[in-house]
Amino acid sequence: MTERLRVLHLVGSPTSELMAELSVLYAADCLAATADPQRLDAHVAHVSPDGSWRFPDDLSPGALAAAPPLDLHRALDLVAALAPDVAVPQLFCLAGMTTYRSLLDLLGVPFVGNAPDVMATAAHKARAKAVVAAAGVRVPRGEVLRPGERPTLPLPVVVKPVDADNSAGVSLVRDASEWDAALAAAHEHGAEVLVEEYVELGREVRCGVLEVDGRLVGLPLEEYAVDPDTKPVRGYADKLRRDPTGSDDGTGGGTGGGTGGGGLALVAKTVDHAWIVDPSDPLTERVHAAAYAAHRALGCRDYSLFDFRVDADGEPWFLEAGLYCSYARTSVVAVMAEAAGTALPDLFRAGLDQALARAPHRPGRSTT
Repeated sequence: MTERLRVLHLVGSPTSELMAELSVLYAADCLAATADPQRLDAHVAHVSPDGSWRFPDDLSPGALAAAPPLDLHRALDLVAALAPDVAVPQLFCLAGMTTYRSLLDLLGVPFVGNAPDVMATAAHKARAKAVVAAAGVRVPRGEVLRPGERPTLPLPVVVKPVDADNSAGVSLVRDASEWDAALAAAHEHGAEVLVEEYVELGREVRCGVLEVDGRLVGLPLEEYAVDPDTKPVRGYADKLRRDPTGSDDGTGGGTGGGTGGGGLALVAKTVDHAWIVDPSDPLTERVHAAAYAAHRALGCRDYSLFDFRVDADGEPWFLEAGLYCSYARTSVVAVMAEAAGTALPDLFRAGLDQALARAPHRPGRSTT
């Protein structure tokens, strides 16, 4: 029998209880959905906001509580002793997407997904826009403000933290009387705030891109429920919510506890919030072209994911990049790939193989 691949799932967050909980929510489903005991030997390393590491048997609350906390040095010794063939980063906070991916590089462990420097650029919305605009992709005009600075763009504009996620602190400003509240809400999430021109709807879509045998393949688009009058921009409440019962109601899963009371649930996974666009829709080709340009400009690998605002003339405008896939059943890239006929286990194994191909010192290892 072929030796099983040792796959390390790096989970949690060193900085945020919310991001740690979200990571566990996705990673637990990934472990269940991609389990393949004949070929894969899955291991979990969990990082807590206090900086401690744990190596639980699984991601259940009981297993996490039973695993002894380790400091960084002992944890890295344990990772080195485990000698994983490949890793799957599942951390969504900035440090998790950058510093902790760099740790894997330092340890010589190939991992699925984008490199730390690419993640850092994409996480800063203004820098990502500048890189993508230089490649010829339409982006809304914007400016970055620091505390005490005032905007110069004409209204209407969208105000958002420059490096927050899940639409936290996002506001649409149509009247000058709304400036102070919008800037204050965005500054709650960081010192830098991005103010950008509002692109009138239109539509709003997300586009995933896969690298397959050296070429870029655009996945079916996912469209979001927006309306020029009732919901002109998507907010935090359209992404995440707390299930007060702490149970999974089918929207993506409740964690059965965690911070804030009740389990964390993924709102945008229901058909009244998002749906797959028919690939024959003429918009698909235009968005794919813009996504390919963004993927190449940012230096992405394995996969990428981009949000686009589509104006009334059907032209896509790049909004931001979300360069992660947790390989859970509710992961956007996984949902798109499933719609294109690629089952999640196959998508996962392809990602592992591409990461392994970047580790020439371990020839011959494959999930197949």
